[in-house]
Amino acid sequence: MNTAVASAPPPATTHDAALAVRYAGIRARSVALAAPLSPEDAMVQSMADASPSKWHLAHTTWFFERFVLGSRPDHAPFDADWHYLFNSYYQSIGPAHARPQRGLLSRPSLAQVLEYRARVDQQVIALLQADALDPQARHQLLLGLHHEQQHQELLLTDIKHALWSNPLQPAYRDDLARHEAPAIPLEWRDAPEQIVEIGAPAWPTHPAFAYDNESPVHRVLVPAHALANRPVSNAEYRAFIEAGGYRDVTLWMSEGWALCQAEGWQHPLYWDDALEREFTLGGWQRLDRHAPVCHLSYFEADAYARWQGARLPTEFEWEAAAAGQPAHGHFADADRLHPGGASAPGQGADTALLQLFGDVWEWTSSAYGAYPGFRPFAGNLGEYNGKFMNGQWILRGGSCVTPEGHVRASYRNFFAPSARWQFSGVRLARDPA
Repeated sequence: MNTAVASAPPPATTHDAALAVRYAGIRARSVALAAPLSPEDAMVQSMADASPSKWHLAHTTWFFERFVLGSRPDHAPFDADWHYLFNSYYQSIGPAHARPQRGLLSRPSLAQVLEYRARVDQQVIALLQADALDPQARHQLLLGLHHEQQHQELLLTDIKHALWSNPLQPAYRDDLARHEAPAIPLEWRDAPEQIVEIGAPAWPTHPAFAYDNESPVHRVLVPAHALANRPVSNAEYRAFIEAGGYRDVTLWMSEGWALCQAEGWQHPLYWDDALEREFTLGGWQRLDRHAPVCHLSYFEADAYARWQGARLPTEFEWEAAAAGQPAHGHFADADRLHPGGASAPGQGADTALLQLFGDVWEWTSSAYGAYPGFRPFAGNLGEYNGKFMNGQWILRGGSCVTPEGHVRASYRNFFAPSARWQFSGVRLARDPA
């Protein structure tokens, strides 16, 4: 794929120079992630929940054009028809092309989308260099950068599903680093009953960025419990399969059992039937026994926990454990793009919880809902999160395809409980005896 139109970092000469450099770097990263793909790859949509890579590149650009450049009265749209094509779900600003039909958009071409990105980037960077954005436009630009990082992760999860769906099952890249995970015993870390502060202060009133669904800060009573010191491994999950976990109706939620039967689930998405290999962004690889199991639905994670006589943690138990810890781990920037093992048992302390951040998103038992006193972002951007607070479940911690620096202890990801194509795994919790 031609990447010649990737934005070059601007000279750091203005009040907004740091933001301009950050903007250019994140925008260039998206193009670099799409670089291994052919134009044909970039327009494939393998299922309704996924989007073509070309659409991700265009939609994130539309976001900046609509919410940053479009706030200026002198802005002329790049192509007015594209507002319909690349709007996602912001119904308050106009209709959008149907999500399941994004793979039909052979036009505009990939080259035109890249030119669109270059044009919008030039205009945004020029405004930043001239210190010409008002505070509201600057806030929307910052939100757009976090939004683009979300789409960088989706680009990778979506193209993985598309390439796996191809009968040839080609690799996204054949040069990805791979290291065998070390064997670390699963142990339990007890936590006492306590009242904890959950959430993040509301942005932009508070300077540190957080999505609206992370606020406001509020107190929660977290009962005594224990958390596993690390996520469940491939070998541990394979034992569940071999013990008949996918055939034991007593372990499953009703909806999950119905899906398991209807879709013929017998193992995690991307495993082979022999339980020896898994499809990765680097193609088919031998299953790493001690790496975290991934691509589980909520239903699979919950069934495994029941089989172990345990349960999934609540999002409040998870956040209480992660609060105050640095968000370090195996993220996309490590260029592995697949879960790995913990860097060291205990990380210097025998009470440590390993791999809270990176590797795999961890399912919780918490439904996605509003915190007490929740207020959505002002204006049209109020559609960003709040309207999805039904039928979704919370995941925490980030994954191996999440950009480094994008997540924090209060970050709330959410998906339908049937979702399997995300890098989602499981950490066990249990109540006191």
